[in-house]
Amino acid sequence: MKIFYARVSTEDQNEARQIEKAHELGAERIFLDKMSGKNTDRPALQEMLAFVREGDVIIAESFSRIARNTRDLLDIVETLRNKGVDLISDKEKLDTNTPQGRFMLQVFGAMAELERETILQRQREGIAIAKAEGKYHGRKRIGTDETLTEACKAWRAGEITAREAMTRAGLKPNTFYRRVKEKGL
Repeated sequence: MKIFYARVSTEDQNEARQIEKAHELGAERIFLDKMSGKNTDRPALQEMLAFVREGDVIIAESFSRIARNTRDLLDIVETLRNKGVDLISDKEKLDTNTPQGRFMLQVFGAMAELERETILQRQREGIAIAKAEGKYHGRKRIGTDETLTEACKAWRAGEITAREAMTRAGLKPNTFYRRVKEKGL
């Protein structure tokens, strides 16, 4: 069976180009993740790895869609080889069933890892510069102190539940309880 794995890094990104490629290549089944490739904790990837059987071929637009670090990529390829499944990258035109393909896979995996590390380094450098210029102050706090205080008073008075207080304050449980503790509410 021809199986296509597609991945975009965020919910906002469009996977249409990869899906179109899957159809062009005659994929019979498509697995799609909309999340970072920084690790292998992705639902569609895990579902696909459990689904594939001996003789199947997995096609990805590029190896960077499968994994962003060499170790994860090599582990996935090893899992697939043990199952008798081939992995092909359309962009790099590599088949992991050949010795040359496996060698080049390591090269491309290392390049994908370098790309990710470079992006993270640039991001850290940009944040440091923005902080030095007074333009970056971290993530904006959610919920206002007034809203939290009012919600907390109602909660402490037994008028509402803690969950309702969190909803009114616009905070998730961990943030809510941390702010309540910080403010002594």
